[in-house]
Amino acid sequence: MKSTESSENYLEAILMLKEKNGLVRSIDVVHHMGFSKPSVSHAMGLLRQNGLITMDKEGWIELTEDGYAIASSIYERHRLISSWLVALGVSPETAAEDACRMEHDLSDETFQKLKEHIQGKLQK
Repeated sequence: MKSTESSENYLEAILMLKEKNGLVRSIDVVHHMGFSKPSVSHAMGLLRQNGLITMDKEGWIELTEDGYAIASSIYERHRLISSWLVALGVSPETAAEDACRMEHDLSDETFQKLKEHIQGKLQK
């Protein structure tokens, strides 16, 4: 399944919340993303239909293997790009916002080369 920027953002948010809190419910996603409950509920339904998350009867959300692969890839891009921009002198807030936009549009090839370059610079 080809993921969209919207689904990637939701999956990344679920992963971030899971790492922070251990457990995730839709209401946590609502607060984290600042979206309405109906919008998040609709998105969670689509993510379930596409096999990217599961939700138990209590409403706890888990990423499937496919969902985790997408979320971790996007989250890695976000962290790397954001830290690189901060190292260049961009404010953390602006760096995070810009990383959110950039993380979805880079090809895998470009991201890998950027990653190699940034990690090489940061290790020196």
